[in-house]
Amino acid sequence: MKQAGSPTSAVDHAVAAGTVSVNANLEHAALIGLDWGTTSLRAYLFDAAGKLLAARASTAGIMNLPRSAEQGGFDAAFDEACSSWLEHAPDLPVIAAGMVGSAQGWVEAPYVEAPADTNTLVAGIVRVKAACGATLHIVPGVLQRGELPNVMRGEETQVFGALGEDTGSADSGKRALIGLPGTHAKWVVVQAGRIERFHTFMTGEVFAALREHTILGRTMTTPDRPDNAAFLHGVNIAREKGQAGLLATVFSARALGLTGQLSREQQPDYLSGLLIGHELAGLDAVLAQQQNSLKGQALRLIGNEALCERYRLALTQFGCTQAELVKHATESGLWRVATQAGLVNPAAHAVHTG
Repeated sequence: MKQAGSPTSAVDHAVAAGTVSVNANLEHAALIGLDWGTTSLRAYLFDAAGKLLAARASTAGIMNLPRSAEQGGFDAAFDEACSSWLEHAPDLPVIAAGMVGSAQGWVEAPYVEAPADTNTLVAGIVRVKAACGATLHIVPGVLQRGELPNVMRGEETQVFGALGEDTGSADSGKRALIGLPGTHAKWVVVQAGRIERFHTFMTGEVFAALREHTILGRTMTTPDRPDNAAFLHGVNIAREKGQAGLLATVFSARALGLTGQLSREQQPDYLSGLLIGHELAGLDAVLAQQQNSLKGQALRLIGNEALCERYRLALTQFGCTQAELVKHATESGLWRVATQAGLVNPAAHAVHTG
């Protein structure tokens, strides 16, 4: 069940599909939220109750601006996404998360340190004035210090979007595990509404590099549809035979092909399962150091639905059968941080309409 005031909308499927525009009732607009990453920009228009009125998506990520940053590329991308909304409501507050706040972004929002909650993020917000006159409030990323430091930028907003449903509940003080599969997969331990610590696995990027730039890819053919049997074979090889590590097992993607045990079409799914299996085995080992385990763990997954389903399948091999997919975590997170920052006031809206 959604938390009162969290974003819900008939345009959710359009947002997920990446469609560009949805008609909005601008009379009720209260907030613009931006998910601005490396390769894409998504803009969301909310009303004062957190309902999603409209959404737009473009390929104008920070590394793919319509023109260089020095020539006003960020302003151009922002105008393209939001100018029609701001023309009708020029005073709309704007909140942005993601790589737009990196050193290569519009303005750098320095990392805040873990453990971090929404108040920590709000305290670290950095503002930048757009040429059109709007002020963007950029959410900082999170830094975990230590011998092996770790960082996230953008995922913190998604995590708090997923946690929003627990706010004020009896379970809000319990420890939880949230996974964000992707190019650089994150596993985040949260407790009492705070990001306590997190782990990064470069699974997606390593898969692409191995397939495109090593001998493993030369015998692979992209299948017409996912092969779950080949995928689970890879997961279980990592789980059962992977004690020597990824480097000792990854060549099996080629050797199994040479011995006729994997077809060319099965090899990509096998390699994917092998890498994800090593990721989960590594995560399980880390959890064991904290007197925990993936077995019986109730966790949440955020990200591409097909990829999250693949992770859910892999997790069952580790005894984890309670992995819930959280949809629209980015929109919910943007709304939650904006509310905490005082950019919008849902309570006042509720009183006014009640």
